[in-house]
Amino acid sequence: MELVVYLAGQIHDDWREQFRNKIKEKGFPIQTVGPQENHDRSDEIGELIKGTQPNAIYRDEAASQMNNLRTTVLMNKADVVVALFGSKYKQWNTAMDAATAIQMGKPVILVRSEEFHHALKELSNKSQVVVETLDQAVEALAYILE
Repeated sequence: MELVVYLAGQIHDDWREQFRNKIKEKGFPIQTVGPQENHDRSDEIGELIKGTQPNAIYRDEAASQMNNLRTTVLMNKADVVVALFGSKYKQWNTAMDAATAIQMGKPVILVRSEEFHHALKELSNKSQVVVETLDQAVEALAYILE
């Protein structure tokens, strides 16, 4: 059995690459999908497809449409969603993706430090599993594959 795992969260660091390396090292049959990881491409895609927009608000709207399309399609294909809340960046996209996954009936593994317990208590309560590290998320997936 191969799992498709959607990796939800900020795109400003290499946490997805770390996650992919961990599952590769263990030889797990897991395919990962997720948002566009090239931040510039993510911001520019709306204008690349729809043409130049009249101002920054419309530019952001056009990009959001394309990024939401990507998220919806790939999350629908996912068996599990891993949503990482890091400490460095604002986590609006992670929260939105985790909530969307829950609404879609997708199992969610929420990765967050103890310091975010209170702020994320509702998402934590609706997630199937809450862990503090990527290693723990990988081990939760390993349990599915036993």
